[in-house]
Amino acid sequence: MGAPIVHWEINAKDAKRLWEFYAGLFDWKVNSDNPMNYGLVSTGSKLGINGGIGQTDPNSPAPSVTFYIQVDDVQKELDKVGALGGRIVMPSTEIPNMVTFGLFADPEGNVVGLVKSVETPPKKVKRPRPRRKAKARKVRKARRTRR
Repeated sequence: MGAPIVHWEINAKDAKRLWEFYAGLFDWKVNSDNPMNYGLVSTGSKLGINGGIGQTDPNSPAPSVTFYIQVDDVQKELDKVGALGGRIVMPSTEIPNMVTFGLFADPEGNVVGLVKSVETPPKKVKRPRPRRKAKARKVRKARRTRR
């Protein structure tokens, strides 16, 4: 199974300034009405994927851009990172009722995110209702056979 890119984020020292910048530049809608004050971005297009703009940690050396790859098991993928020449930046972390994610740096130092696949409940399969005409025919046939 492949692992699709499902989210991107831009982290900035002044996230609010970038919300306004990208909203003005591309007409993106940014919603930061959440406990983390994280700007969820809706690009307004059916093409591509949506993302987010967040505040960097005060100890972070610089702003950054990260993309997130969807996987079934974040920890399993992070366990492979060191053997392949990368390093773990953030271990598998769960934000309850939201997301499980982790970060790693590739051998060149690029930081890439992993996000756990969202498990969706199976859809109920609707059985087609019998057509009324067919049901009426069965009733008429049953009446004839009783006579």
